[in-house]
Amino acid sequence: MSAVEAFVDLLAARLDPAALAPRDWEGVTGVARSEAMLATLAHRLDGAVLPPAIAALFADQRAAAEVAQRQALWEAEMARRALAPVGIEFVLLKGAAYAAAGMACAAGRQIGDLDILVLAADIRRAENALLKAGWEWVKSDPYDDHYYRAHMHELPPMIHKARDRMIDVHHTILPKTHRVTPDALALVSDAVTSVDGHAVLCPADMAVHCAAHMLADGDLQGGLRNLWDFHAMTRDFAATDAGFWGRLDGRAALHGLQAAVHRAARLSRDLYGSQLPEAWDRSDPADAWFRRRLMARDDWGRVTQPLLEQAFYIRSHWLRMPPAMLAKHLWTKWRKR
Repeated sequence: MSAVEAFVDLLAARLDPAALAPRDWEGVTGVARSEAMLATLAHRLDGAVLPPAIAALFADQRAAAEVAQRQALWEAEMARRALAPVGIEFVLLKGAAYAAAGMACAAGRQIGDLDILVLAADIRRAENALLKAGWEWVKSDPYDDHYYRAHMHELPPMIHKARDRMIDVHHTILPKTHRVTPDALALVSDAVTSVDGHAVLCPADMAVHCAAHMLADGDLQGGLRNLWDFHAMTRDFAATDAGFWGRLDGRAALHGLQAAVHRAARLSRDLYGSQLPEAWDRSDPADAWFRRRLMARDDWGRVTQPLLEQAFYIRSHWLRMPPAMLAKHLWTKWRKR
């Protein structure tokens, strides 16, 4: 069994941690670090009998993750204080949203940037309010700035000059040039309030966004983590709402993302053992390529299939923009390097 297979099986509770030899743990932790899931694995195996060194490492990871989540939620509060005075409300996305909602997939999840969603009509005012509150641009390149504003689903990234924390301000969840156009107004209008008072996407939209981020707007970097998010949230949503899968299918159709959502469900079944309703429990030969991409790591956590990785990188750009624009963009980026 490879290290990445052992890692996935540990998360899925198919492998007893006691069955691993000390040298096996080196590979498992290497993969977990590469996927930014070391603290996730630590939470998953909390209470298990582990080698002393691994138990100590996991304890440190759980403690660090708790601090990081508090920092992320504090950053969300800082954004609220900057935007509320000018009447702009926002919806938390991704890791900060999972933490704010107290979701199981937030346990141990690394949270980097603060991702928020505002109405497109508010994007300029939000930008000005954040600049006045101490955020500044990360990228000063004129081409990158134009590319974000003309074609992307978010402002250029910003970082706070004092706290050194980044914020991504979205006005939708896929680039403007993408072949799929989600209903951004519905995302904001149907948002719900989390236990700590922050607005987050409704459960079905949260799962749709997770699948879109992984499969419709990316090259599967960090794919095992994003797939774990999808697996954990759909499992928990379905446990409390018997009609969840039907609602998810409806919202996926609304946003034009049924293919991505259904593939995410099948992949989470194949890797993490998700239980799917009959209408979802199908097969697709193309899923094999996605599984290969997700599992392409050696015992050091390094990518083992660089050509496949490059193919998914090209695919991600192909989905994002028309061929002529893609060629121009890649040529410009290559020249700038």
